[in-house]
Amino acid sequence: MGYIEETNELNLDFKKIANMVGQEVIPVAVQNVDTKEVILVAYTNEQAMLESIRLRRLVLWSTSRNELWYKGKTSGNEFELIEILVNCEQNSLVYQVRPQRGNICHTSYNGVANNCFYRQIDMENMRLIHLNSENRE
Repeated sequence: MGYIEETNELNLDFKKIANMVGQEVIPVAVQNVDTKEVILVAYTNEQAMLESIRLRRLVLWSTSRNELWYKGKTSGNEFELIEILVNCEQNSLVYQVRPQRGNICHTSYNGVANNCFYRQIDMENMRLIHLNSENRE
């Protein structure tokens, strides 16, 4: 894992969307249909959405690689697509998925898989706190 995944320093990427100029994408919140946990937030385009529907698997659009991102293709940790929810303005989606096996995110804590939202902001000192840490108040 890289520095950004390991640090407790808050360093939000407010330029992420600005760097996606020319990519026709919308955000997708990916939610575990059984636990209701938000696993990750990513992006989809029309091609990725249609591929997800066709395969009934989680397929997203990689904004950094400009290609389809078949979640679990390399690791084998796939997600079954159960339902797609559309917001009122039709500019974001919620994919309700069921993990098929293995890790939810590429990160882990003491060998246990995280979802991608494994830290919270300590609003007193603007640092990140790992939700599974013993140091959590």
